[in-house]
Amino acid sequence: MKKVLLSLIAVAGLAFTTQAQTEKGNFLIGGNVELNTGKTDGAAKTNINFAVIPSVGYFFSNDFAVGTGIGYEYAKNYSSVDVAGTLVGASAQSSAFVVSPFLRGYKSVNDQFKFFAQLSVPMAFGNNKIGDAEGNNMVKTGKNNQVGVALSPGFAFFPSKKFGIEFSVNGISYNDYNAEDANGNNVGGNKNFNIGANFFAPKIGVQFYL
Repeated sequence: MKKVLLSLIAVAGLAFTTQAQTEKGNFLIGGNVELNTGKTDGAAKTNINFAVIPSVGYFFSNDFAVGTGIGYEYAKNYSSVDVAGTLVGASAQSSAFVVSPFLRGYKSVNDQFKFFAQLSVPMAFGNNKIGDAEGNNMVKTGKNNQVGVALSPGFAFFPSKKFGIEFSVNGISYNDYNAEDANGNNVGGNKNFNIGANFFAPKIGVQFYL
């Protein structure tokens, strides 16, 4: 599986201020784009997982911001199964509307570096589909929804007062996923709790401080 992490910069307007980046009254504008791809042995095509979640926040106090991300997630995965010596396959597709409110706090090291921690509550509401081995003839099989809580540490580098480059890692997270069939009946789900940070796979983002 190869992973590509990019950054989406969503700019709603320009502002001119003499305030520092994280002072009360400023805005935080940015977001993330994530693209993961990989192929299962024997599958017809390559799996793809994509998400774009622009976000905006407001500093209600010095070094503390509250805000939300709103975006979209999409995944299409291909599988293969050897049945009595014959290779058959299928595909699964999911898409979801995402809302992720957050609270973020900063701790200054100097004028250009600040540590931060972000507490977020990501929520996703979407649909599931299945199709043939080539990803065609997709049929809706039901809905999915998930709610989570995540605490992520990181640090920000400020080349200027209005622009920051961020490096963050996954810290502590909990996710509750549920799926329903076409009739609204619960057909399963899972609950996951993760703790620990992979410092060799950081997330890189860009933010504007206006």
